[in-house]
Amino acid sequence: MSLGFSSSYGRNFLGDAPGWYKKTLLAFLILNPIVLYGAGPFIAGWLLIGEFIFTLAMALKCYPLPAGGLLAFEAIALGMTHPESVYHEAAKNFEVILLLIFMVAGIYFMKDFLQFTFTRILTRVQSKYAISLLFCLAGAVLSAFLDALTVTAVIMAVSYAFYNVYHRFVSGKGLDGDHNLIDDNSVKEMNRADLIEFRAFLRNLVMHGAVGTALGGVCTLVGEPQNLLIGGEMGWHFVPFFMEVMPVTLPVLAVGLLTCLGVEYFKIFGYGAQLPGNIRSHLLETAVKMEEKRGRRGRAKLVVQGLAGVWLVCALAFHLAAVGLIGLSVIVLLTSFNGVIEEHQLGSAFEEALPFTALLVVFFSVVAVIHDQHLFKPIIDYVLSLTGHSQLAAYYIANGVLSAISDNVFVATVYISETKMHFVNMLGAIPNIGMTGQELMDKLTDPHLVRADVLATLPQAAAEQASRLMLQLDKLAVAINTGTNIPSVATPNGQAAFLFLLTSALAPVIRLSYGRMVLLALPYTITMSITGLIAVYYVL
Repeated sequence: MSLGFSSSYGRNFLGDAPGWYKKTLLAFLILNPIVLYGAGPFIAGWLLIGEFIFTLAMALKCYPLPAGGLLAFEAIALGMTHPESVYHEAAKNFEVILLLIFMVAGIYFMKDFLQFTFTRILTRVQSKYAISLLFCLAGAVLSAFLDALTVTAVIMAVSYAFYNVYHRFVSGKGLDGDHNLIDDNSVKEMNRADLIEFRAFLRNLVMHGAVGTALGGVCTLVGEPQNLLIGGEMGWHFVPFFMEVMPVTLPVLAVGLLTCLGVEYFKIFGYGAQLPGNIRSHLLETAVKMEEKRGRRGRAKLVVQGLAGVWLVCALAFHLAAVGLIGLSVIVLLTSFNGVIEEHQLGSAFEEALPFTALLVVFFSVVAVIHDQHLFKPIIDYVLSLTGHSQLAAYYIANGVLSAISDNVFVATVYISETKMHFVNMLGAIPNIGMTGQELMDKLTDPHLVRADVLATLPQAAAEQASRLMLQLDKLAVAINTGTNIPSVATPNGQAAFLFLLTSALAPVIRLSYGRMVLLALPYTITMSITGLIAVYYVL
């Protein structure tokens, strides 16, 4: 029996993925144990990271879950990490998993309201500069209170709906029934050029919006998962967190918005695509028809969805519950008050998020390998050996580089925990503090205690020394936060929202590949990262 790729087993392996892709993955699986036993787990661990990045880069050839999952499965089988470590990483990020399962599904039930709102914006705002800036700014403002994945899900839903309407029209299909949005064979020849331009236009908008989520997400305690983690370690609530990071985040926000306008004005890095006038007219005509068909009952659903949106923002802003549980409350409210009561209607809401949730858990396996094999330890040891502004800059750069190739939540977790432990030891070395370094650190980072009051209980010399150490720790925490959030826009690996977009149903529709996403993010990466570095070095 032939076991080649022409056999039934070979054709079934990774399905319709190209033959070269299948052979490459098999080569990885064969190479890994050889490198592990020949060169050691450290080299094999970095090789695994490179291979996993390859599966992400080829997301349009094969969804990363099967291929990346095989690599992670092999790493566990080879003892590079353990199931307990993977479970620990998943449990530690359970709030993010809940977010993906419930919040994204909750947004699904708000899609009519979102489509109604953004359709009006796109059909009435003529200027591409204004639309681009609006998407970027809206992404920033919303992600400061919502999670970036939630905001990205909104942008994706709206873009998908726009493309669906037009692609069906130029393919001669109605709005009802199944339709393959990737296949252009049925598109009329005279509409192909406009369709290509429309795809480029949507790519521009989703990238402006996705970068906007990073711009706003870095600013607040609830904007990104690692913000909450860092804030918890430092004892910062919502306002103190905002004030601590503001010297870096606000200049970066301003430069990011200017970059948005600049790339559109100069039409560089794939930006500058315009919305063809006939498409805008068709979308407007479709919007008018949809409003006419909506009727009183449809308008009532929009009102309910709008009110649910208000509840969502308020609940997240005041952190009334875990983000995922708030998403579940949105599902309950919208399904009950808008009459979504059949199981198959509910099931569709979870189709987009669950594959990515599974992929994220696979990614936690790679994170567990990084942790167990101490792959980042040499870099961490080096930056801890520096002092002053050089240490701040090194922290920012190291966190940025590692976040671009790894998970920024993991990088932030490792850095804040290792750094805080380093400063615990330094506090413990201060004479006459009357307690251990850990006990003093616990008091100085307790959100219910005023730091100045804690320092006042120490002898003057000890208090001054402890105050200087904590001031430097505060600055390093800001460098970690901004370093993991800002430069990580370089690739989908570092930003979960980018990876979510890359692996979504929208990406193949608008031809958004890994390479194209990196190119579109490049101007933002350059300007925002440099601005953040300057602010960290000179302003903090």
